[in-house]
This record gives sequence, structure tokens and C-alpha cells, in this order.
Amino acid sequence: MYRRQRYFKNSLPDYLTSGQNEGNCYFVQDLIKSYVQQIEQRFKPAPQNTDEGAGMYVGLAGVAFMFLKMACSKCFQEKRQELLAKAFTYIKVAIEEANRVSPSSSDGIGASFLLGHAGAFGLASVISHQIGDANNEAKFVQQFLEMGQLLQPNQRLLRHGANELFVGRAGYLCMARWMQKMLGKNVIPPILMEVLFNTIVTEGRSYSYEHRSQSPLMYSYYNTEYLGAAHGLSSIIQILLCFPACFDGKSEIETDLKNATDFILHCKQDNGNYPPTVGEEQGTGDELVHWCHGVPGVVYLMVKAYIQWTDEKYLKAAFECGDVVWEKGLLTKGPGICHGVAGNGYVFLILYRLTNDEKYLHRAVQFAKFLTTEEFIHGARTPDAPYSLYEGLAGTVCYLLDLLQPEQAEFPFFDERYPKYAYET
Repeated sequence: MYRRQRYFKNSLPDYLTSGQNEGNCYFVQDLIKSYVQQIEQRFKPAPQNTDEGAGMYVGLAGVAFMFLKMACSKCFQEKRQELLAKAFTYIKVAIEEANRVSPSSSDGIGASFLLGHAGAFGLASVISHQIGDANNEAKFVQQFLEMGQLLQPNQRLLRHGANELFVGRAGYLCMARWMQKMLGKNVIPPILMEVLFNTIVTEGRSYSYEHRSQSPLMYSYYNTEYLGAAHGLSSIIQILLCFPACFDGKSEIETDLKNATDFILHCKQDNGNYPPTVGEEQGTGDELVHWCHGVPGVVYLMVKAYIQWTDEKYLKAAFECGDVVWEKGLLTKGPGICHGVAGNGYVFLILYRLTNDEKYLHRAVQFAKFLTTEEFIHGARTPDAPYSLYEGLAGTVCYLLDLLQPEQAEFPFFDERYPKYAYET
């Protein structure tokens, strides 16, 4: 059967010596301005553009996040207030859609982080905070908290998977952590945080036991045991590791987290990639090297595991992820961060932050330059949501902004800050 090539052959010049660092980002600001202009012209903050709901994945809220990130960048400080106003304009329409649709509709997906209401409310609180609107900030935080109640263990809204990143408890905790950083205060009460954390662990153990999984923690989404970042085990474990207060002094939980991480590590295929699902064998011609499925998402867990346990095997795995992405990461699916070139470029930025190795900054810049080539412009597919945060240009803008400040780069919401250059080469 014919299968379309998932990635362009990488003919980009790789890093060779310390004198050849490709740190010159002279083209980035012009590219940002071009992409933002396209978004504003073709994806306006209007009700007719809320067909995909209030969420950040492909909805208007994702564009609001892009403008917020621009406003917080030192490279656009002269336009900070204008950019914040644009962020609020986009999030306002998304919130109106969220308030119109019950969060319990669509199998409870409305309470989710990326596809539903919770993410939009959380983002709105941060934008309001940046603007200085304390009343709206408090209101949106309260609405975010109300969404958390829908994820309590006695709720059965998410019958097809209540613990994963996109729509489940892990995603809610992920958003709460980002809000805490941006607002400078605890967002959810410790008791709710512990309830959600413990529920994820308990349900992971129960599912693992019932299905005789080789991992002590396992989950399914629509009856599929995913491994990748979008819906799978790797992002769930990563998020749980970001809440050490919930497992400090509880060695049995930390042991399960470590053993689950090792299970993922042992799933690595001979080609260096990780399969999308448990037990799936994937040929090299059809493998997924995406943030959502494969090494570009798993690398964040490996980095987090290295920071947590200082075990060199996780560091080695993270470096191997970077090499796979360099070889196979110029995706034909488009420029976005979920399954596009920018999302894969973020792999090099986290490895640069981890190591201060200029090779990774060079590779990150090369991936950005590839977006400007005729090969990409004429050969890449147009995403279903071409201006969105996760599939389209809004996420690409975030990547380009992070290239201008690589020491502070963060994949949207997903990455965690840690001491600069935690590993010195």
C-alpha cells in the first residue's frame, strides 16, 4: 500500500564546531509579523470562528495565547498593551462560546484543558492579570475551579478517558501549574490538587492490574493504550512528576512513576522512535515523529525524569530523541506544534536549555529556516486549522518567539522550568 512520506529529507547543515553556531535569527521577526498578519486577516475573533469550540487546540483561545506570549516577549515590549488588547479580544469571544455551551455536553469534554472550557477560563484569568483587571481575573479563576469539580472521581463525564492531557485530569493539573506560574500564586486548593493527583494514580494502578499491563500505571483513551504526549502515558507521568508535594514521602507512588517511565523507555523501537500505542509495531516508512505521538513528546518526560532522578539513562534517551527529530522531524503535515515542524523544533530548544550545547540551538534555527524554503512552502500540507495554536501558524509564532529568547523557551503550557543548564556538556 502506498503511504505518503511523513517528513522531508533533512538536507540542512548540521552543527560541526563551536565556531559554526547558527544563532543568527535575523529573519525571525519578519516571519513572525508575516504569520501574525495572516492570522489576523483570516481568523478573526468572531462567533463564526468558534465552530471548533472554546478550546485552545484549534479555537480562538489559542490565538489569544499567541498574542499573550508576544506581549510577554522582550522583543515586542513597545507593543505590549496593543498585543494584550488583541489577546483579550480573542479570548473574550472564546469565553462567550464557553458560557453558551454546557461543559457537560460532548461527553464532558467541555471541562477539558485543550479542547474545552477549562483552558479558556485559565488563559482568560492570566490575560486579565496581565492587563490589570483583578475582577475578571478572579471571575475566570473561579470558573476554572468549577471545571475542576467536574473531574472529581465521583464524576463520570469522561467515560472514554478521564486522565489524559487533552481532556482529562492531567491536562487540568497542567493548566493549573501554568496559571500558578503566571499569576504568582496557588490557583487550586491543595486538597483538590491532591484529589486529582491521587485519582490519576489510583485509576492508573487499577487499569494496569485489570489489564495485566507491564507498567504499574496504565491508561486508555477510547479503549486505546497510548504512549505519546497527546493522549498517552508519557505526558500523564510527566505532569504527575511536576507535583512532588503529592508524592514526597510516598515511596510507593514515586516507585510507580519511575517504573512507568522505564516501561516507556523500554518501548523504544530499534529506529529510536516510540510507538503511538502499547505493543504497536510500526514500520520505519510510516512512523509518527510528532509531539502528539513519538519522540518529540516523549523527550519532555525523559528530561523531567533526568531532573527528578539524575539517572544518565534518561539523559541518553533525551539526546537520542533529539537525533531522531533531526533526521525525521521536518514534517510534511505543516508548520504547527502538535504534528508539525515547529513542534519538533521545540525538542532542540529544551535540549539547549538542558545542556547549553550550541548544537541544539543551531538545529532549532535550521528548522525555523526550513519554514521559509520553497520545498516546505510548496510541499507541505495545509492543516485543517491553519491559523490555530496546535495545528497552525499561531503555534509556529510561539516557536519563533522562543527562538528569540532560547534560554526561556517553553512548549506552550507543557514544558516545566528548572535550573538553567541542569546538565553541563
